[in-house]
Parts: sequence; structure tokens; C-alpha cells
Amino acid sequence: MPVKMPHVDLVENNNDALRNIETARTYLPPHASLSLEHREYLMQRHGTLDLDPMPGPGAADPYNWPHWRKVVNLILVAIHAMMSTFTGAAIIPAFQNIAADLGVSLSKTAYLTSLTIAILAVAPMIWRPLCDKYGRRPIFLLSLICSLVGNIGCAKSPTYATMALCRAIVMFFLCPPAAVGSAVVTETFFKKDRARYIGIWTLMVTLGVPISPFIMGFVANNIGYRWIYWIIAIVSFKGYPCPQTDLNFLQINGVEFIAYFFLGPETRYIRTGVDHKGSEFKQEYFNFTTIDPRPLTIHDFIHPLGLGRKLCVVIPGVASAMVFVFASVLVAVELPQLFGEKFHFNPQQLGYQFTSLIIGSVIGEQFGGSISDYWMNRRAKKTGVRPEPEYRLWLSYFGFILTIIGVTVLLVRTQEAQPLHWNITPVIGIAIGGVGNQLVITVLITYAVDCYQEESASIGVFITFIRQMWGFLGPFWFPPMFTNVGIAKSSIIVSTLILGVSVLPTVVIQVFGNRFRGAKGITELDREVVESTDTKA
Repeated sequence: MPVKMPHVDLVENNNDALRNIETARTYLPPHASLSLEHREYLMQRHGTLDLDPMPGPGAADPYNWPHWRKVVNLILVAIHAMMSTFTGAAIIPAFQNIAADLGVSLSKTAYLTSLTIAILAVAPMIWRPLCDKYGRRPIFLLSLICSLVGNIGCAKSPTYATMALCRAIVMFFLCPPAAVGSAVVTETFFKKDRARYIGIWTLMVTLGVPISPFIMGFVANNIGYRWIYWIIAIVSFKGYPCPQTDLNFLQINGVEFIAYFFLGPETRYIRTGVDHKGSEFKQEYFNFTTIDPRPLTIHDFIHPLGLGRKLCVVIPGVASAMVFVFASVLVAVELPQLFGEKFHFNPQQLGYQFTSLIIGSVIGEQFGGSISDYWMNRRAKKTGVRPEPEYRLWLSYFGFILTIIGVTVLLVRTQEAQPLHWNITPVIGIAIGGVGNQLVITVLITYAVDCYQEESASIGVFITFIRQMWGFLGPFWFPPMFTNVGIAKSSIIVSTLILGVSVLPTVVIQVFGNRFRGAKGITELDREVVESTDTKA
């Protein structure tokens, strides 16, 4: 039902409130005075008023959706987010084929993947404010249509430069769900389940890297690497039959578009300061106008970078990026050269090696997601109060240790392996590192969101920016490191960097995180602005 929520007047001399008003209006104050009608609605829908965050009084509020709808929507968004890394990594097993076809070196071919990593770092800062103003749903639908066109361009590219341009276009339009995935979870699920569902989103983003080459290795080896782009792009592609097969392939982008159009409602819901007009169905599925009436400014596009002042966001971002670059990027980008040269693997055989990273990531998510929520909820029941966000960080140390062990096993055993005599031990190292990587990413992102809930979208963008930029730089210094230091001895550098850049700073925020957030972090400040201005009204 249409509900008119109380308007929020800004405190003129509060610059932080002015900067954060688009997020402050998203949530009701935790101790707000609720009308009798509002209380009765929540009791009927949830059976309790002990809810965090507090939903509004209407079925269009995502917190009030049935659980199955929340999960279906999350799966769609998570798969969409996965396609950004899936598409970026799809050509990894075909590097040698692409290099021969386009007449470029193998190292230059690898830049087609490095390019996508860089775009995934920067483009979310453009999409986040647009998603906040116009909603998640319209931007996601636009994303799928435009990336479909870009993939067709990749399939038809005659030169290296053209293919690079088309891949840049694809990645630019594919990244919105990677930009605001954490916000979609925060907007849909209550805090007690946050790690589990943020974990699903981060897991799918992580799995895009190993699943893609595993599948596309078969494609490149049997029907040609250009069919990688066609398969990603075409729903029922019949205009260009493949000379080696009679199969009609499903278009991933197109199927996603149809599924999201019918099953993906809008999750951006402002609870104060706006009038919700129209039926709940229209608000969820056919609201293609402005959701946030506040005009866009340049600050909206650079706002996530302002989180660089918040150590409880910066340190998790940097710590998770260091783990990610070794447990994921190094494996994805360097494995074709390490294994391809030593074991003479074809694209299909290279694809097999990524099953270990898939298995490791799935196992790691169980610890970073569900067990992480259990860890926090168990502490709350034992003490009678909700634990500080820093309590969650205890689980991250297991992830750091597993990452160091996994990458060390991979590098040492790869160097010790005899040419043309493959053994499974390096792949076991990849799996162990995958467990650690996924555990660390889920725990640290959830920690940052717990600290500053209203900044969940910006946190996702900021941490993605750090992770992707570091991942972009990795392929440029990995080969010189292997050449100058040696593959096995490079594990010493990896271990030292993880200890110095990830483990020690995490210890610092675990001890001093409450002080860094201060007595009034972003969350508390924004809520007090809302409460004080509601009292004035």
C-alpha cells in the first residue's frame, strides 16, 4: 500500500549528513517511534519488532518480502555479478589460440584479461550513484542488453585492438551488480543473516574466475575460441552456424535479462523523505523513473573514495586485496603460462585445473558465510548483547594461514614437478588457497558493512576498487618475480606480503577498531541526524 513516510530536513552545518543523505534516508532509526498501524503490520509479517534494520510498513519494502523472493533476487544478482569475472576470465585457456590468430605475443594476449580487471575497478564508481538514483533494476537490465552487444562485437573482432575495445565495453556494462551487490544484500536481508548472503554474492564473483576457464577450455579446444563470446552472448543463435557442431547455444546475457525482467524486483527503497506512489507491484517492477529525488553531483561519483579516511574500511579492503591477488589472480593469469609451458597442456586440460579453485572457494564460503553468522549469533546469545563487529575478524586469520599454505604449495610443487609429468599437488595448493581467499573476502567485507551499514553500496565499490586495481597490477610483476627470484622462492615474497599487508593490519583493527570508528561512526551520526530532525518536524 502507498505509505507517506516522514520527511527529513538536513542539519545545515553538518557536512557529513549532507554527504550521506542519500543513504541516511534509506533506513529508519533503530529506536524510531512507530505508529500503531506500522507496529501491527510488522507483528503480522514478522512476528516480532526486534528487527535490524527496521522495515517500513509496506509489502514493497524488501525487508518485508517473502524469504523465497529475497533468495531468488539475490541469486539473479549474484549470477549477474559472477558474469563480470566469468567473462573476464573466459579466454584464459585460449591465450595461445588468440595469440596465434591475432598475431600477438602470449604476454600481450594476457593484457586482454588485465584490461577487464582494471575496468572492474573504476567503472563501479560511475554505476553506483546511477543505481542509487534510478534503482538497481533498470540499470541491471540495461547492463545485460549492452553487454550482449559487446560480446557479439568481441566474437566478430578482426584485430587485437578491436577485441580489446569490445571487451572494455562488455566489462563496463557488466559491472553494476559487482558495484552494488553488497548493497542489495543489505537492502534485502536482516543483519543477523548478512554474512551468509553477502557470502553468496562474493562466492559467485569469486567462482566466475575458475568456472569460466573450466567450461570455456572445452569450447576453445573443440569449436574455436570465438565461440566463447557467442556462447556468452547469444540466446538461440542460429544466424552463424558453427562448422564443427550442430548445437544451438543458449545466450547467457539474454537468459539473464529475461529472468531478471520477470523475477528481479527493485531493492532500492527509501523509507524517509519520499512519497511512495502507485501499487506495490508497480514500485517493484515498473518504476523506471527517479527513485531518489536528490540531484546527482560530482561528489556522488567520487564519494566511495572518501571511505579512504575510514580505517575500518581501508584495512579490510587492502587486506582482502592482497589475499585475492595471490589466491585468485595469480592462479587465473599465470596458470596458462606455468602449466602450459611445463606440461604442454591444451585449453581443455588447462580448464580442468580450475576445478580445485571452485571446490576451495565453495568450502571457504561455508566458513566465511554461515559459520561466520553462527559465530556472531552464538556470541550474542551467550553474552546477551550483540558483539562488536571486530569479533567476526577472528575467523579471518584461518583464511590468511590457508592462503599462505595454498600458494606456497602451488609454487614450490610446480617448480619441483618434472616437465611433461603432471602431478596433483600444485592443484591441491590452489584448492587450499581458494578456501582461504573466500573466507577472508567474505569476513572482511561483512565486517566493513557491519561498521557502516548505510555505506554498504559505497563499501562494495571501494573494496572492489582496491582489489581490482591491485589485481590489475599483479600480471605485470608476477613474471619478473618468477624469472628473477624463482617460482618456489616467490612463495617467500607472497607470505611476507600477506603477513605485512593483511595479517598485521587486521590485528590492528581488531584491537583498535572501536576507537577508529569512534563514539559516533557514520552509522550513528546519520541516525542521530534523522532522529533530531524528525523531532523538529
